[in-house]
Amino acid sequence: MKKTLVAIIIVMIPLFITFFQIGCSQGPSPEELKNAIKLTDIQTKWVSKEYQPWPPKLVLVPAISFKVKNVSDFPLTYVNFNAVFRLKGERENLGDNFMAAIRGEPVKPGEKSEKILLKSNFGVEGNSVEHFQNNPQWKTAIGEVFAQSQGSRYVKLGEWEISRKIAFEPPEPVGERKKKEEKKK
Repeated sequence: MKKTLVAIIIVMIPLFITFFQIGCSQGPSPEELKNAIKLTDIQTKWVSKEYQPWPPKLVLVPAISFKVKNVSDFPLTYVNFNAVFRLKGERENLGDNFMAAIRGEPVKPGEKSEKILLKSNFGVEGNSVEHFQNNPQWKTAIGEVFAQSQGSRYVKLGEWEISRKIAFEPPEPVGERKKKEEKKK
């Protein structure tokens, strides 16, 4: 019985120390996280959230895409991003998007991540792309990007004005593609 108790204690001590170290370790400070990340290849646009040809309906949402360049001396792992979108001059959010973007494969020092796209969950509704392009009341949207890693607080990485570029092409009507292919022959 004593041998069993001693064996259990011997096994439990390293486990206890490991769990204690994991539980007590903190993620990077907000300053360390902000200084480790540089956003590059930033693009802003409006993208389609919903489209139906009849009755005509198109819902566009603001979006920001970027790559993360690791400008620190340590690999970036487990980085979450959050984008908050609002109309310029207004305090209320238009929408937001959370993404656990950097996971299994860390971004090594000096390297860039794959492209990350954050798009609002809410947007504006119209009938067509032309409806938005020709609308004199179209308000400019702003997108703020925040990052968080391994239990750290969120840190603001920047704020960008969303361009008026609309990344949406309505699908061709049924049968039109076949007619175009026949004309090419």
